[in-house]
Amino acid sequence: MTAGSGPDPRQRSPRILLIRRDNIGDLVCTTPLIAALRQRHPGAYIAALVNSYNRDVLDGNPTLDEVFDYTKGKHREPGTTLFATYAGRVRLFMAMRRRRFDFAVLAAPHFQPHALCFARASGARHVVGFVDGRGAARIDHPVSYGSGATLHEAEDVFRLGAPLGVSGEPPSARVFPQPATLVRVRTALGALPGGPVVAMHISARKPSQRWPAERYVEAMHELHRRGNARFILLWAPGSDANPMHPGDDEKAASVSREAGGLGLPLLSWPTARLPELVAALAASDAVLCSDGGAMHLAAALGRPIACLFGDSSPARWHPWACPHVVLQSPGRVVDEVPVSAAVAAVMQLLEASRETGA
Repeated sequence: MTAGSGPDPRQRSPRILLIRRDNIGDLVCTTPLIAALRQRHPGAYIAALVNSYNRDVLDGNPTLDEVFDYTKGKHREPGTTLFATYAGRVRLFMAMRRRRFDFAVLAAPHFQPHALCFARASGARHVVGFVDGRGAARIDHPVSYGSGATLHEAEDVFRLGAPLGVSGEPPSARVFPQPATLVRVRTALGALPGGPVVAMHISARKPSQRWPAERYVEAMHELHRRGNARFILLWAPGSDANPMHPGDDEKAASVSREAGGLGLPLLSWPTARLPELVAALAASDAVLCSDGGAMHLAAALGRPIACLFGDSSPARWHPWACPHVVLQSPGRVVDEVPVSAAVAAVMQLLEASRETGA
């Protein structure tokens, strides 16, 4: 096919499939594009293809008509064979083909060969995606990746809307807490004495992004002293000895034990499922966390965030379109960020929220 061939997507209500196969934060940063496509094409049929790991990011999103998800081999449930996993994928592609998509959007930076395979399997008539010398012959609505290196992730992915008539600045990212889960969190927090609720998310995938447990305890102690704060403790569930999905149960137990010894008002909130994390963040007045999926979820909920950055780029990955303070040491190691800086950032964000009535 030649570039731009086929029907003009700006003159009709197309059937659009967005494909985003990677991590939670990446999918969150794609929600501004989804919202803009809905605004540009209010009558369109818009669906997303994601994986089972990040699927709950789109739970309750009113801009989507349908969400398809598949399970990666490494994420399959215990006892599920690879054959069954891939057989399910075949059934998924058959279901997508019945939707007769006009456009598949490879909604991630750079050329995405695996996503292109998924787009072809979906039966979409046209493909929108980045090209960087590869894929040009198979993507008939190409977007050059050359100018994306200095943009925020949300801005970069947003450029893929241009062939579908989307322009301007990306709106805020959005995720939507489950109402019943949010009520449950707020009820539990209501039993804690004190003022504003500060969420402490203590996990990070990269070692250079991990703040020590004792720093979180020191920060909580000072925030309670200065601002009468109460706290909700969040972490990636599981043992740090699990080689496939290491978690922070041990770190969380240490923080909870030390905070309890200091008499701090703390709710430990296990988040075995993503909706529990989303609801807990939505119930907070401010968040202290490392760069990662939880940070982007908090941003999509409009929460003020003090964010600990290690060796990743704040320009690329800072919380999108929400109040935030970036905490990054000159050595780009989270362990070097002092407690005083984190406390000052959270207090600054809480004060700004009080002044604006947010």
